[in-house]
Amino acid sequence: MANYLAMNRDELTAEKAALEAKYKEFQAKGLKLNMARGKPGPHQMDLAMDLLKMNDYTTDAGTDARNYGELEGLQEARVLFADVFGVQPGEVFVGGNSSLQLMYNLVNIGYVFGFPESPCPWSQVEKRKFLCPVPGYDRHFAITEEFGFELISVPMTPNGPDMDIVEKLVAEDPDIKGIWCVPQYSNPDGYTYSDETIERFAKMKTAAPDFKIFWDEAYIVHHLTDEIIETPVLLNESKKYGNENRVFMFTSTSKITFPGAGVSAIACSESSMKYICKRFSVMIISYDKMNQLRHVRFLKNKEGVLAHMAKHRRRLVPCFDAVKTAFKNNLIPCGDIAHWTDPKGGYFISLYVMPGCAKRVAGLCKDAGLTLTGAGSAYPYHKDPEDSHLRIAPTYPSLDEVETASELLCICVRLAVAEKLLADKAD
Repeated sequence: MANYLAMNRDELTAEKAALEAKYKEFQAKGLKLNMARGKPGPHQMDLAMDLLKMNDYTTDAGTDARNYGELEGLQEARVLFADVFGVQPGEVFVGGNSSLQLMYNLVNIGYVFGFPESPCPWSQVEKRKFLCPVPGYDRHFAITEEFGFELISVPMTPNGPDMDIVEKLVAEDPDIKGIWCVPQYSNPDGYTYSDETIERFAKMKTAAPDFKIFWDEAYIVHHLTDEIIETPVLLNESKKYGNENRVFMFTSTSKITFPGAGVSAIACSESSMKYICKRFSVMIISYDKMNQLRHVRFLKNKEGVLAHMAKHRRRLVPCFDAVKTAFKNNLIPCGDIAHWTDPKGGYFISLYVMPGCAKRVAGLCKDAGLTLTGAGSAYPYHKDPEDSHLRIAPTYPSLDEVETASELLCICVRLAVAEKLLADKAD
């Protein structure tokens, strides 16, 4: 293996032929591998099966969780999520199985009604905009695209979004109504926002009085090392500057217990809580309180959640290590053709290949039986200006499958790069 960037045309042609031979060997295996979505594997979900053994649905207050009522969620569940968020129980709304649905509903509230601070509903803002740190979560971006927002990309750094850009944009443009954020172990880079970044979010000046921060704590307890990273709580920090009404924090147990049958939650100011409950009360009497109570009895508190997540970590770390080892052994010797993140938590690794190659890599993988998240998906409108980024999700496959998929992925990266370098030399 040699540095591709130092090879002449004949050497690259020979390398390409050798890679094509290896690639055809993989094609002949009839593989059906998937590293596209961040799904827990069966062994992770098996860890929570005791959650289903409960048969007493009487709450601490003596009410029956099987019946109507308590729109904001069971008090026990509000206490549990307050412990996880680092806020007060009165600041927590507990929903159904999907935090994404809660996000969609809140954007919809802004679109149809506006918020108490809104000069008008967001639907009446002709050039409404939303900030999108990139690379980011495609499903976040899809929500605001659905409601007709112009999506504005903001570069991510290892400390969070480029706050110089964020602060300038929101201070100057009242049509910018919010920003998507995954502050801990970000999707897909795995970065954790710095204390300084969080403080700047808490105190920044915005031209829009109804600017909202959609703060998705999807991975707040999803540690991949023994280090338990704790960061300042945005809602609490925002109170210091009188900006608590701009904050909506989200989390769920989707990747803690069962993705299709977990519990989600919002943390916000008590003022915002009253307003969203007013709107939610027309839509629903209460979410699934039986499931909320099951989760409280199973997880108990934040300490219990962390103990449960340690079991997840023992399964996930070898899979993440397998991907990084394959990259180290198969890509580094080829020169500066790719780089990747080394997350301390979360569900993804970002792989950055030579510009102009990501779509080709994804296509080669697909044709050989390995499904990846589509190239460009981590950018608004699925348009990666560099055609460089690929999101790798090593959580669902078995370790053997991850090792096979990683080997194939490396061959596809090297083949795509060799093809591009040969094309460049032909020009």
